[in-house]
Amino acid sequence: MNLLCTNRTTTDKPEKYATSCDFATLFTEEMSSLFRLSLLLTSDQEKAERCFLGGVNDSLQGTPVLKKWASSWAKRMIVENAIRIMAPRPNHAGKTARAVQLEPELQTVRDKDAVIASVLELADFERFAFVMSVLGRYPDQECSVLLGCTLQQIRDARVRALQQIAEPYTKDAMAGRTVDLLS
Repeated sequence: MNLLCTNRTTTDKPEKYATSCDFATLFTEEMSSLFRLSLLLTSDQEKAERCFLGGVNDSLQGTPVLKKWASSWAKRMIVENAIRIMAPRPNHAGKTARAVQLEPELQTVRDKDAVIASVLELADFERFAFVMSVLGRYPDQECSVLLGCTLQQIRDARVRALQQIAEPYTKDAMAGRTVDLLS
């Protein structure tokens, strides 16, 4: 990826702020993980490309940020673009999900492709709640603000997502088959 580098800031201490060159380097070095974030949020190759490119553009042309926050800012721009593209809304407003207790052996997964496929199969809102709060480690309050919903809707969606993702593994465990999730 070849991105134009210009200095976006006009402050006395521009070394504190990320420049377009810093963001160009960041998007080049972290392209795989940033595109994966786009794909996990949108679950569609074409929309993920639009989301990723929007994140690049917004990072290059947006608000000046401190260098140490550049990576977080780039992820945030991708999340915001995904929200604009997908407009995820809660569709289980009346349901309150039960708390999920995963067995200790179900805490990591050997077949990551199967887990990614499970995430991509989630309904839009559940997928956003899961990716943002679990994978992206956004606080529930921030997820709520970005997605324009209540804290309870975020919590319920995350639980539903975890239940759906864990379902094949819990069936295996109940059938006596073990899954080595730690290797």
